[in-house]
Amino acid sequence: MIASCDTSHVEGNCKKLPDSTNGPVGKFKGMKCSLSVGSNGICRSVAPVISPASTCARITLPGVMDAEGRVDESRLRTHIFKNGGVSPDERGQVWRFLFSMYPCSSTALERPLLLEQMAVRYQVMKRKWQQLLPGAVRLRLNGTDAELLTAVKFFDQRQDRELNKQQIQSDETQERLSFLQLQAQVLFERVTFDLEELQEAIRIIDKDVPRTDRDLPYYRNEGLGNLLVLRDILITYAAFHPEVSYAQGMNDLCSRFLEVLDSEVDTYWSFSCYMEKFSKDFRADGLYRKMELEAALLKELDPQLHSHLVTDNMERLTFCHRWLLLGFQREFEHSDALRLFEILSCDHLELISQQVDCVRYQERLARKHSLEEEPVADLHAVNTDFTFELFMCATILLENREALLSCKNEVQLIQFTSSLQGKLDLNATLKKAEELMRNYCKSSSWDYLSGLYRMRKSKEDHFFFHLRNLFS
Repeated sequence: MIASCDTSHVEGNCKKLPDSTNGPVGKFKGMKCSLSVGSNGICRSVAPVISPASTCARITLPGVMDAEGRVDESRLRTHIFKNGGVSPDERGQVWRFLFSMYPCSSTALERPLLLEQMAVRYQVMKRKWQQLLPGAVRLRLNGTDAELLTAVKFFDQRQDRELNKQQIQSDETQERLSFLQLQAQVLFERVTFDLEELQEAIRIIDKDVPRTDRDLPYYRNEGLGNLLVLRDILITYAAFHPEVSYAQGMNDLCSRFLEVLDSEVDTYWSFSCYMEKFSKDFRADGLYRKMELEAALLKELDPQLHSHLVTDNMERLTFCHRWLLLGFQREFEHSDALRLFEILSCDHLELISQQVDCVRYQERLARKHSLEEEPVADLHAVNTDFTFELFMCATILLENREALLSCKNEVQLIQFTSSLQGKLDLNATLKKAEELMRNYCKSSSWDYLSGLYRMRKSKEDHFFFHLRNLFS
């Protein structure tokens, strides 16, 4: 429907807790998959610009999608968590709703029009930075990476296919798309770029993209061209989100979306929606906040290990930020890492925590407006900032506490954490993390209720003391 406007891209020089039995270790226990290779073992080709089939594909999860194609978001997120993710065949379509590319309220009839609009807007956005920085359209190479030179060939072939699709569109389709393009151009006309900052972002992207997941089947053979698709997506995002721009690690996250969705436009919008929530984690204050929360949780769970790892500036917990930032992408086998990413992203436990927090807020309002002269002071209960991913991180730390306690310096810590890559058992870690979070919530809730009882008992004793003095 929409063809890419690019030409060659290279120059020669150039997150009531569920029962543990129904938790994220559910029916896909032991599931291994690779979305990059079909049943015949043949690697995929370069991702198309759009994936029209996604507009009418159904989600077969029980009770999740109605007859008109609307998705029950609560049931979808609950299913993902309680069943330990979704099957590989469902993942691409599920992610389009999980990460808000398609509104859950949209119908199968509405989605083709939504996709057209998103595709046109993306193309206009990409064309804008390409016209302003024509020298950045092509990835500059020194000619020593033969695989990247091959990637260009496959990418150019993909570009030719997309142009052919555009040429055979009906007059009605072309007229509709022309109108959408005009709308998009008006929408983005006033957008200005800081060209110096954008060029710096492109420079870093060009260093990161060539080494992104190249050991995966998705980026092998003809799939090498997907590296250039990934590059276009990241540059377009950086250009139109200057407050975030680009930071190292975004390539790994975006690559995950591209592999699962296998579409340039779908990947851009899904990744953008994800970054609306998590872009702060790529800034210095977000990095510190993550480590601060993990340190606070570890202090409650294991004071000794906390004392050993947390220095004055928490430098020793920096590796935890990488785990959290990338959703433990390196620590689990690849297909398990994809499954964990959707489990963490379903926000199932976090949504429950928000409901609990709302109830607590209503209770505080009731106490405030009660006839008591001295309202009961708030007590510390469950810290709703302790999200499930933090318990996942704490679980890994606690399971390896002896090895961590033996690390005397940062070098030994780095060596130890590197030794974990690809070796952790997801199902076992999920089960322990869920148990850890449940036990923490039970303990915190019990401490909260006990403290509330003691405060009320103390107030009653104070009342009877004054009563006795009055009649004495």
